[in-house]
Amino acid sequence: MKALHLSRFLTQIPKIIAPVLALLLAACTPSTGADVAERRAAALPAALPPMNTFGAPRVPAPSRSNTSIAADFLDLSFQMESGRVIERISRFEGPVTIAVAAGAPASLSNDLDLLLGRLRREAGIDITRVSSGPASITIETMPRARMQRIVPQAACFVVPRVSSWAEFRRNRAGRTLDWTTLETREQVAVFIPSDVSPQEVRDCLHEEIAQALGPLNDLYRLPDSVFNDDNFNAVLTGFDMLILRTYYSDALQSGMTRAEVRARLPGVLSQINPSGGSVAGGRGSNTPRPWITSIEAALGPGSSDAARITAAQRAVRLAQQQRWSDSRLAFSYFALGRLTLSRDVESSIAAFQAASVIFEQVAPNGIQSAHVDMQLAAFALSAGRTEEVLRLTERALPAATRAQNASLLSTLLMIRAEALEDTGRPSEARSVRLDSLAWGRYGFGSGAAVNARLNEVAALSPGG
Repeated sequence: MKALHLSRFLTQIPKIIAPVLALLLAACTPSTGADVAERRAAALPAALPPMNTFGAPRVPAPSRSNTSIAADFLDLSFQMESGRVIERISRFEGPVTIAVAAGAPASLSNDLDLLLGRLRREAGIDITRVSSGPASITIETMPRARMQRIVPQAACFVVPRVSSWAEFRRNRAGRTLDWTTLETREQVAVFIPSDVSPQEVRDCLHEEIAQALGPLNDLYRLPDSVFNDDNFNAVLTGFDMLILRTYYSDALQSGMTRAEVRARLPGVLSQINPSGGSVAGGRGSNTPRPWITSIEAALGPGSSDAARITAAQRAVRLAQQQRWSDSRLAFSYFALGRLTLSRDVESSIAAFQAASVIFEQVAPNGIQSAHVDMQLAAFALSAGRTEEVLRLTERALPAATRAQNASLLSTLLMIRAEALEDTGRPSEARSVRLDSLAWGRYGFGSGAAVNARLNEVAALSPGG
């Protein structure tokens, strides 16, 4: 679930990278009779297996040049997502403490400990969890409905200078919560819904704690970062950890201007990322506001399906006019493919295939390609092309695992199990399906949500 800063909650983009099998079902699945329902129901276990969880990921270092990374750092650190300029950098000076208010979901504690361990090892940040008392960062959870009564479209968000929901409510009308007025960071609050899946809680932890500590902007041009509104990466990447390590370098400090930081970055990056000095390449291009507006119109709330499709088509055209060949053009095609699922299957497939070609060039075997392969595998399953389903899911599973995306991993395994069933391999299908359910408990949360996704996938198959 993509997190928000308070400054831009009204333009929240939904989590479009979640599988949209219900739309596929409506678009291209033949009607199914009772015999299919009975076969699928018989394949379900009497009870869901225990929930699978992830350990600490192994993340590769960024492969871009230090020149490019320095430009990314400056654009991430000296501008808000809304476009407002940040005149001076701010960060915590000294050890950072983090506390969790009472009532948090059970899964939060382990995922938080894994994240803090990574921040210490990979970003070199002196950050420690405390059980009580004042903390630098306080995490408070609550039912999503309660949170969204005040911040209607927020998935989760982070604000400065407060340490509780009550303080946030008291101060939300003034400038207290304005990040651009900070000299240093002393108190920050992170608000996360308590009644969502373990994966959504973890995703919020990574996004919001990273921005509580460091950069406040997102850049669509970054293919390997959570600091990107495309929402593909949800767990902090090697690039993200390098950005945070740079943010907390001894050579930098709160109050420095963009020019002062720019002068220090070459030395900082050559020290902490020496391999980046041998890589060619400059900075990525800026993303024009009309393209961002088109993407937000395509994927945001409050518009008809036709208007969203038109906005996605406009995003594709704008990306082509910019002569982009990067993840922004691919994301435009991905959005168009997602939005045309229930209206024009051929156009949807063509858009996903166009996105796939570009994503494979930009981030080979990455999480973006895995999402596209899931969509194409669902199409193939509904058309009875089981060998294609097996090929696509086999290709996508490693990336979904590396990215620790349990909802995608579960869905891929469910689709694969149906294909195995349809090719006469019921024993293998049962094993794969059980694995999908275990990951589904982490990715989707409730047993009802897991079974709903399983039934959607089963209904795609014409093999009943």
